[in-house]
This record gives sequence, C-alpha cells and structure tokens, in this order.
Amino acid sequence: MQAALDPTQWLTLDTAQLIALAGALGWASGVRLYLAVFLVGLAGYFGWLPLPPGLALLTHPLVLGASGFMVLIEFFADKIPGLDSLWDVVHAVIRIPAGAALAAGVFGADSSVMGVVAALLGGSLAATSFAAKATSRAAINTSPEPFSNIGASLVEDGLVPLALWLAVAHPLVFIPALAVVLALSIWLTVLCWRFLKLILARVRRMFGGKSLDTVPPPVLSLKSPFSKNDPHV
Repeated sequence: MQAALDPTQWLTLDTAQLIALAGALGWASGVRLYLAVFLVGLAGYFGWLPLPPGLALLTHPLVLGASGFMVLIEFFADKIPGLDSLWDVVHAVIRIPAGAALAAGVFGADSSVMGVVAALLGGSLAATSFAAKATSRAAINTSPEPFSNIGASLVEDGLVPLALWLAVAHPLVFIPALAVVLALSIWLTVLCWRFLKLILARVRRMFGGKSLDTVPPPVLSLKSPFSKNDPHV
C-alpha cells in the first residue's frame, strides 16, 4: 500500500491543478484560513489529495488538531453579530501572510521563482477576499437582526471546500471562476465601504452635535410695530 505522505504523489497534479490549488488556497485564506488548512491537510493525510512537498506539513497530526480546533471556534464566532467583525480585525494580520505562504508552498519546494510568484499572487488573493468579507460583514452588522450574519457565514463555509475541490477536480473551470469572483469581490468591497462611510459620517454628525435633531431651530427677530423709534408713534 502506498504511504499517504509519499512525496512523489504531488507529481500526479498537472500544472493547471497546481496553479488552481495555489489560487484556491490564497483566496480561501482570506475567508476561512483554518478551514482551508484543515481540509487540505486532512485530504493529504488520508491520501485523497496528492499534496506538493511544500504542503506536506499540513498533514501532521498536531497541525490537523490545531487547525481543526480553530475551525470549531471560528464556526461559532463568525456567526455572532459584532464578534464576527472583531474576529476579522484580530485575524487581519494572519490571513494575508498565511495565504501567501500556502500558495508558495504549492511551488516552493520545486521552484523558488514560482514560489515567490505564487506567494505574491496568494497574498493578493487573500487580501482581496478578506477585504470583501470584512467590509460586507461590517455592513451587515448595521442591521439588528442576526439571520443575515448566519446566512453569510454559512455561504462562506460552503464556498471554501467547493473552491478547493473545484481547483483540483476542474482547474480550467476554477481559474476563470476565480477571476469573476475577484471582480465581484472588488465591486462588493467598494460598495460596502461607501455604505460604511455614510454610516460613520452620520454617527460623527450625531455625536458631534450636528445632527438635524440637535440643531436648535432658527430664532426669528420680529420688529414690534409699536417701536419707540418709529417716528409715527
């Protein structure tokens, strides 16, 4: 029986699959970093996916245990209004470098040049998807009901395994789909950011005493028709 961690297995992935896998890992890191690490590591551990040598570390039991634990924490934290945005802020410094590192791991052990290119693209993909997620979730949090948060979070939970599977099973479908998703992410980020700027501006006016409710009504100066200075009096 062939060992699950046989380093020669990665050769069964062609160039299109490697490029798609690097892109999927970069994108997924900005949305669900721990889920991406756990799923890829689990697939490599059981031999479901021939991992490149640069990603073999993800199959270590300690990495699987730590990432699996964080998946559970993030699953619940990401569905609580307010806490989801705080979670995004705390992990902003982790997801983008991790996306670059995971994408580089696809090529890093084989080609240093491709590893650097993959790191740049993976970090950019992680930053784009993270910006779309963080701004859209902050915009959703302006609504008092929690169901939109839960719905958005469940969609993200499903998109990550779908993206990883599609990258390996159908890379020529995944690559153009990723380009469309990136364009939509940029559009969503700009739209949500404009909305948040309007909300913040309104809040600043309210707390700055410049809202319509706090501005005193204008005082009308009425001249008495019986003024002593009137020559006719």
